[in-house]
Amino acid sequence: MNAKDATHHTNHGEHTNQGEHTEHGEHTKHDGRRSYEALVAEAVAAPTEGWDFSWFEGRATEERPSWGYARLMGERLAGAEAALDLHTGGGEVLDLAPRLPRLMAATEGWPPNVAKASRRLAPRGVVVVASPDDAPLPFADATFDLVTARHPVRADFPEIARVLRPGGTYFAQHVGPSSVFEVVEYFLGPQPEEVRRGRDPQQEAAQARAAGLEIVDLRAERLRIEFHDVGAVVHFLRKVVWMVPGFTVEAYEPRLRALHERIGAQGPFVAHSSRHLIEARKP
Repeated sequence: MNAKDATHHTNHGEHTNQGEHTEHGEHTKHDGRRSYEALVAEAVAAPTEGWDFSWFEGRATEERPSWGYARLMGERLAGAEAALDLHTGGGEVLDLAPRLPRLMAATEGWPPNVAKASRRLAPRGVVVVASPDDAPLPFADATFDLVTARHPVRADFPEIARVLRPGGTYFAQHVGPSSVFEVVEYFLGPQPEEVRRGRDPQQEAAQARAAGLEIVDLRAERLRIEFHDVGAVVHFLRKVVWMVPGFTVEAYEPRLRALHERIGAQGPFVAHSSRHLIEARKP
């Protein structure tokens, strides 16, 4: 499973694995027949750095957007001269690109991921820059003909427009409104309508236009997620820390135990992710 929805270990809204419209394999040994304690202990012991979601194999599934962002991003990178990947996480998505431009940079805000991305991407000539998500981009005006991002915490369109060359493109997949809110509201209760409406693709398109960019493409989909055991939920919330801020097993133990019993009796906990593809060009 693959997730990142609004604020931070790196910022990628939610994730699961990269790729096209796929789901992970059959759920087998990770099920309600294992004890609550065993499932939670396994999830707590799992590392959370980077955006590798292979740990979820057999424990959670996520439907993938139909457009196949990683493939499309790779095609655009192959034709670029100078490109920037924002909020690159551990560099997992960028490293999928078969061919990178001569000048390729990436930014990341979470120190463990900066180190991980540097190790992964340095052999391919990528310069990974540590840059807080809310800071101006540390690059000169009109440096790049392509800026990409997969699940940024937010898109700073004025800064994106500033570093793009005339005729350059911003190509990204964003997390949309109310993404995986079934999980959020299970633990936190009903959220205010303004929170549920946050990250709306039409609002983001308006922000891009206000920064002087022209919208070339805008597509949105809502996609099914299934959590097959309570450990998958625990790992998800430890990895995607903005979903339930301050989450710990101890603080939410009654809800987690109730969820374990619910999954054992009724089957997978179902949620829905929200994704949109946005492509914008600088005139």
